[in-house]
Amino acid sequence: MAARTNDSEQVTPRPEGPAHAPRPPATGGRPARTPAADAEEAAGRSPGGPPGGGAGRGAVVRRFAAAARHGRGPHIASCAVLLAVALTAGSIAAGGGRDGGRDAAPAGGAFAAGALTGGDLGAGIRSLQEHLRIQPRDHGGWATLGTAYVEQARTDGDPSRYPQAERALARSLALEPDNEPALAGRAALAAARHDFTGALEHADRALEQNPYSERALCTRVDALVELGRYEEAARAAVTADRRRPGVPVFTRYAYVRELRGDVRLAREVLGRALESASSPADVAYVATALGQLAWNQGEYGTALTHYARALAADEDHLPALEGRARAQAASGDRAGAVRTLEQVVARSPLPGPLVALGELYEARGGEGDRAKARDQYALVDAWTSLARVGGVDVDLDTALAAADHGDAGEALRAARAEWDGRRSVHTADALAWALYVNGRHQEALPLARRATATGYRNAVFLYHRGMIEKAAGQDRAARDSLTAALELNPGFSPVGAAAARAALEELEAAR
Repeated sequence: MAARTNDSEQVTPRPEGPAHAPRPPATGGRPARTPAADAEEAAGRSPGGPPGGGAGRGAVVRRFAAAARHGRGPHIASCAVLLAVALTAGSIAAGGGRDGGRDAAPAGGAFAAGALTGGDLGAGIRSLQEHLRIQPRDHGGWATLGTAYVEQARTDGDPSRYPQAERALARSLALEPDNEPALAGRAALAAARHDFTGALEHADRALEQNPYSERALCTRVDALVELGRYEEAARAAVTADRRRPGVPVFTRYAYVRELRGDVRLAREVLGRALESASSPADVAYVATALGQLAWNQGEYGTALTHYARALAADEDHLPALEGRARAQAASGDRAGAVRTLEQVVARSPLPGPLVALGELYEARGGEGDRAKARDQYALVDAWTSLARVGGVDVDLDTALAAADHGDAGEALRAARAEWDGRRSVHTADALAWALYVNGRHQEALPLARRATATGYRNAVFLYHRGMIEKAAGQDRAARDSLTAALELNPGFSPVGAAAARAALEELEAAR
């Protein structure tokens, strides 16, 4: 089938905890709006306030500045600066708030439909901002701008865009209550903030208005997956494929199958998606998904081939660069992996690549490498602070990073908060591991087994289960789990794989 191309659909969110997003304001209770206030919102500002400002944001900027001052080299300083810039980037918008608008909205938001089709998201956003200064009552334009901010936050790693997206989408719904593009945009925003309960609620409302909304159909699958409702997610993926077949739906369908252990079908579906991809962005996205799937199975050469195709389509596709680095490391090219990950975190210092780079420094063990590793883990904490300012629930990121490289008590607090909100394989694994690092092995064991119960082939989950089984005195089960982890993906983590091998040696010596 021919794929529908919509880059903003192609987001597979990382798990985070649910909390209901606010419902759209009722128009009858909303204070009268002025064109100047509309123009300020178009420019990404809170009406009546400073551009993109806020006391919370300033505090985090100061924290990042302190991290830079106490860093051990130019890399940590440059990453801290990037994080600080990301916090203030939301205040940099096109022009001032001069009104030149009309009260009548164009029918159907005709301008918005084509504003973001040129491939340059930033330019499209600037065009929308200028359009909304002239036509501040275009509800379709506000919905498109809000969704574009969500996508910009994803591509730039800048959670400060999320409050801007929220204001734009709220404005759209105030102008035209229950309009589907804004409801679907709110669903995407909630998912991006890891509020999957809210995402599901907004997606269902959008589908009531338009059962064929691609964004709402895709976000609904994402939300059900992240809430651990896998049977419902599978049915939702089938429905989405029937109504709107295309690259965004194919990739989600494949992930649902992978989570159930059906790697063969997941690979076939992604292959179809790649064949039907028509834009460089789609090719890069799907090829990266195929690379990740291959890497998870320990097929490093195949993974590198897929990542090369992704980067041939888009040389700046950061997930492909990160994936290539992991495959390089697992293949023995740790020097190349370090160079690649240093490029990635210099452009987008997110938790995943920061932890991966830190672990590579640890494994290398050269002069100053331990300090460099600590710097990467410190930046993870800085990123979580930035994300919270943008309204993102970061408990899962916090739990995983803190369990391995931070405060064990904080890891357990965050993991419990995540588990209380949703029961997915990822939250089960995170809570099991947090309990383990806090010495609560018997409590951890059923959760570790639950994390692997769907058939999902994940070496990290198997490694965690094996270490927990060993600590709980179940030596035979531990040997089986640790062996399975290393047979599946022997390079799943330079630190974790070494620990798994050491644990197996201890188990063998004790026989």
